[in-house]
Parts: sequence; structure tokens; C-alpha cells
Amino acid sequence: MGQGKKQKGFPVDGMLLLDKPIGCSSNHALQRAKHLLNARKAGHTGSLDPLATGLLPLCFGETTKISSMFLNADKTYTVSIRLGVTTETGDSEGAVIEQKALEFDQKNLEQVLDSYRGDLMQTPPMYSALKQNGQPLYKLARQGITVERKARPVTVYSLDLVDWQNDLLKLEVSCSRGFYIRTLAEDIGNDLGCGGHVEVLRRTRVGDFSVDQSVTLDQLEAVLTPRDREKLLLPTDEGLAHLPEVRLPENLARYIKLGQSIRASNTATPGLVRVYAETTGFIGLGEVSSDFKLSPKRIFNA
Repeated sequence: MGQGKKQKGFPVDGMLLLDKPIGCSSNHALQRAKHLLNARKAGHTGSLDPLATGLLPLCFGETTKISSMFLNADKTYTVSIRLGVTTETGDSEGAVIEQKALEFDQKNLEQVLDSYRGDLMQTPPMYSALKQNGQPLYKLARQGITVERKARPVTVYSLDLVDWQNDLLKLEVSCSRGFYIRTLAEDIGNDLGCGGHVEVLRRTRVGDFSVDQSVTLDQLEAVLTPRDREKLLLPTDEGLAHLPEVRLPENLARYIKLGQSIRASNTATPGLVRVYAETTGFIGLGEVSSDFKLSPKRIFNA
């Protein structure tokens, strides 16, 4: 029998908080970071449009096992909306399809903004990565095809007016997963009777992480070697600090590592938990049931 294909790169583990530049896709940014780290395995945690900049957590090695946790995380954006101009894509990269005069005042604007705070239903845009029958919606949109999309429940935790000068509206928005800022821009424009689109978009927070903690691709490249670049990675469990922790003696941790459930302490918090072995440290995610049984969910290889 022939040997399997040799894997390229090193088994790098951890998370890189990247400040994605404008004009490149999330996958392009991921592949460049992967190359600079000479990492064997990598994945991102939910894409940012090429137009957008800001925080893009990248997972390497074993940390890719928890990338879905960041897909589900709450996020914060700053967005500049150009009012009076509607585009095909809902952002400044699309062709202009309509222009209208602005005929609203501060009171109208505040009423419209208030209607997008809290729990609401939002219809995803055609220019999105959502798939229908295996085909991303944006590919259909580029062919001039529009399909029906179901409105989905989302939450806007805060929506603050940062600045409003003539036809440029700047907002800060904290929202749940699945919320589309370009749809918000179009909806606000429509409610004001003038249309609108995203001109500038920056993601400033994902879960507990802030863009202030991030590095740029240029900063990553400026570090001389892949091994030195590894020092910029956060340990896997740092992205899970919001979860309760369970510490186990080595003899019990061994069962979890083998995929077996054990009896947890009666003081353990039901739900997802971080699991640590007393001497070897973080071993993965577990779930505590209502009857205090601890089961492995995502276990990391040593």
C-alpha cells in the first residue's frame, strides 16, 4: 500500500484576531495568514464582505473545532450609510439603480432607528452567502435571479446614532448572529423614503473579542519567522472565557478524552463548559446535563 499524501505545514494551534483589510475576501485573508504561519489547518469564523474591514477571528489546528461558537456570537459594527442612493447590491460596490431627494427630519430619523431596536424579523439580502439548493444567493443575484427568502428572527441589542451629516448616516450596531447590516441600510433608506446603501462597514467586536486586540496582515508579515508569528496566537480556551469551567483529576479526565461520560460535581453549571485536567490543562468542551452528567462535546488532541 502507498503512503497517504503528506500534509503541508506545521500543526499550529490557536486563534489569531485579524483586522481584515478592505478589498479582500475573508478566505483570501485566511489563506494569507495560513501561509505566513505555515499552518497545516485553518478556518475562519464567519466571513466579512470584501467591502468590510475589522475583526475576523481565524482558527488554526485544533481550534477549528470551536469555530462554530464564533459564528453564533453576537457582533458589533460601525456603518456609514449613504442615503438617497439605492444600489443593486445594497453597498457601494453595486451599480446605482435609483436616486431620490432626502425629505425627512431628525424626528423621522429617530423614529425609524427606534423601529430597528430589539427583536425583529429580517429578510436576508440576495447578495449574501446563504445557500439555496446548494447555490450561494449572491451567485444567483449576479445572474439577475431573485428568489424568495424567509424572514428570520434577529435581535439588535443597541443601535446608536454616531453622526448624521447631510446624506451620510453613521451608526454603531450590536446585533445577534444572522443579522445583515446591508439589509438594515436598505430598510432604513426605504423607511425614510429615499433609499440607502452601505458605504463603509467595520466590525469592531465578535463575542468577547475587540478589534483593538487584533493585528493586521502587514503586522503579521513584519514578524520574521512563522514560529515567532505563532506567539501572536491566543490559546484556544481564551475564546471560551464566557463558559463555566470544570477541573478534573487526571484519572477522570482520561474518560472524557476517550469520549466517555462521567458524573460531574453537583455544583457544576448545566450546559456547555470548559473542561480542564489538573496537570495537562485545557482538554476541550463538555456538556453538563440537568442530572449532573458530564459528556464530552469537542475534545482536543494533546
